[in-house]
Amino acid sequence: MSATLEATKIADVKEVHHDEHHDHHEQGFWRTYVFSTDHKIIGIQYGFTGLAFLFFGFCLIASMRWSMAYDGAPIPFFGPIFEALLGNSVAPGGVMSAQLYNVFGAMHGTIMVFMGVVPAAFAAFGNYFVPLQIGAIDMAFPRLNMASFWSFFIGCVIMTVSFFVPGGAAQAGWTSYSPLATVIPTDGQTYWLIAMIMLITSSLLGSVNVLVTIINLRAPGLTWMRLPFFVWTQFITAFLLLLAFPPLEAAGILQLMDRVLETSFFLPTGLVVNGADVDVSGGGSPLLWQHLFWFLAHPEVYVLVLPAMGMVAEIIANNTRKQIWGYKYLVGSVVVLGFLAFIVWAHHMYMTGMGTVISAFFQTTTLLISIPSVIILTCLLMSLWGGSIRFNTPMLFALAFLPMFGIGGLTGLPLGFNFSDVALHDSYYVIAHFHYVVAPGTIFAIFAGVYYWYPKMTGRMMSEFLGKIHFWSSLIFMNLIFMPMFAQGIAGMSRRMSDGGATYSLTNPDNADAYGVLSDTIMGLNVTISAAAWSMVIAQFPFIINIFWSVKYGKKVVSDNPWKATTLEWETPTPPPHGNFTKEIKVYRDPYEYSVPGAETDYTPQAQPQSQSLIKDTTKLGLRTETSL
Repeated sequence: MSATLEATKIADVKEVHHDEHHDHHEQGFWRTYVFSTDHKIIGIQYGFTGLAFLFFGFCLIASMRWSMAYDGAPIPFFGPIFEALLGNSVAPGGVMSAQLYNVFGAMHGTIMVFMGVVPAAFAAFGNYFVPLQIGAIDMAFPRLNMASFWSFFIGCVIMTVSFFVPGGAAQAGWTSYSPLATVIPTDGQTYWLIAMIMLITSSLLGSVNVLVTIINLRAPGLTWMRLPFFVWTQFITAFLLLLAFPPLEAAGILQLMDRVLETSFFLPTGLVVNGADVDVSGGGSPLLWQHLFWFLAHPEVYVLVLPAMGMVAEIIANNTRKQIWGYKYLVGSVVVLGFLAFIVWAHHMYMTGMGTVISAFFQTTTLLISIPSVIILTCLLMSLWGGSIRFNTPMLFALAFLPMFGIGGLTGLPLGFNFSDVALHDSYYVIAHFHYVVAPGTIFAIFAGVYYWYPKMTGRMMSEFLGKIHFWSSLIFMNLIFMPMFAQGIAGMSRRMSDGGATYSLTNPDNADAYGVLSDTIMGLNVTISAAAWSMVIAQFPFIINIFWSVKYGKKVVSDNPWKATTLEWETPTPPPHGNFTKEIKVYRDPYEYSVPGAETDYTPQAQPQSQSLIKDTTKLGLRTETSL
């Protein structure tokens, strides 16, 4: 019975492959490269869009850093542009106003998380490589895949257009807390909500597609415990998106109704704004928005991190030429992370008057969730022991991920306790902690993935020279940006201050006799951090040049498997054609069989059949027997 079902499934797949291959030849430019249903083209679309918005979001914070380092001074070159595009009221004389600072701050967080890291780490790499790594010819629902990308793209367009609407873009932070987000006088906040609804819809469509693809379209022989770790991380990430995003989408619709239909889902009774009573029915709960937002936003941290861990594991295994240490521990840890991610959200809300019993519960779960993270990091570090390490560009970025993510994780522990979070909440300590997880953490993993899989996507290698310039400059400047922020946060510098904390520093004459003000040393770090941020922007140009230059001038690969890797994506032609594989794929092995004793080479691909006979010592009988497989 099972054999019949398997044969029917293979026949159906071959028929679909034939039909899609036939349709592919009849498609023109627009259907092939723009409105494509091919998972690889969609992955590239997500990748370029995500990387572009990552760079745009970083440019926003680079502009904000000028205001913090040199409060009241016109921004060189970009100041007049802001004044011309956005108006004299928000950028008078090229100086960043507090309003523009709030706009850039809200949009920086939104763009980097929802339009940059998520599409790049999950959607781009997941779309392109999950089907290849499981031996599938495409995603389970190709048209749904296309709809997912265009929902995302429309959301990005709406978010970008909001910069130019009356009142400017959203100004209530990337968290869009009510009642501020509802009563703030800018149409940009409404655009923000509409765009977020589109982005969330895109993620839901994509997550369903990834889950169904991994469950139903694995190649024969590819059991769950033979899946590459990258596929496991994409699988759990898709579950996180599917379960965590609907509450925020519902909350976004309700907040949109509060803004345009004058409902009061998140507006309390007796609300006073600027000394005047707000004419609303009331009865809503601002805390309800926070619960719905953080129920998504903390799992979102693992949405950002898990795909990065998967990419790092692939690269470490390949470049140490040995198996990943503790594969089953890794898989178990990501599954536990996926569960615990849903019961830690309220540690972001200790300042809301939470009771001791509830805060104790969330402190406990926050400590528990650090355990699987430590196990994953330990397994990856142990995998380096005894390896024949190749220090190429993807490996350098993967290695840097380990201590950077470790710093981000360790510095998060004080924020998990309510007694220490009271002092550190909303300070630059929080910014440093989160960015160590996401910036030199996840974004370094994205860079590693680009350098590693670029030869498979294009048939050419990226420049190692430009890659190492990119790595070392990024590593140095990334730490110069975020490490000093820990000191600023511990000193009491609050985030979201357009003057960089000058109002509460010794530079303000009114604070001459005050206690606990920010010292000149702490304020001076603003200049250091800002200079590093601007240098970090420049450090990305070797990467940008490398991507486009290598497409035409990069060294051509000499085989379909230039890294001598073991997983199934290297069984395809380079670059993979429509339908991916030119032969039937069957899996015989675990994903990381490197340096297996007795093997002819130091890597044994998953699709390579076992030898026809296995010589083994039968110690029980004291005989050497030949057992046919």
